[in-house]
Amino acid sequence: MMKLLNRFKKVLIVEDDDALRHAIEKKLKGAGFRVLKAADGEYGLKTAMHEKPHLILLDLMLPKMDGLSLLRELRKDEWGNGVAVLVITVLNETDSRRAEAKELGVLEYIDKSRYQLDDILQKVQKAV
Repeated sequence: MMKLLNRFKKVLIVEDDDALRHAIEKKLKGAGFRVLKAADGEYGLKTAMHEKPHLILLDLMLPKMDGLSLLRELRKDEWGNGVAVLVITVLNETDSRRAEAKELGVLEYIDKSRYQLDDILQKVQKAV
């Protein structure tokens, strides 16, 4: 039943690590989600604004445009201001970067070095 409900939900993965992006995509598709992908911040922002996903999994360290810059631009848009965002990062972010992300409405930080794919799937299901 959950898989059928998920098929109406679009998730955008903005992650420059090809292997991780593919693994998350496979896990989410297996749970029935429609998955969009971007390997850099500029394409991630364009994809988000065009496709209007229900949730964005966002890495902060990205080529062309970092994740916080993407998030700042996203929040300027009426739709983008309300979209759910989970930050997925391996870095120990500074308190100021975490505070800015929280101010920009990030639901949660996911440390990709500590989480399993099942954990990421649970957080996505809970957020959408």
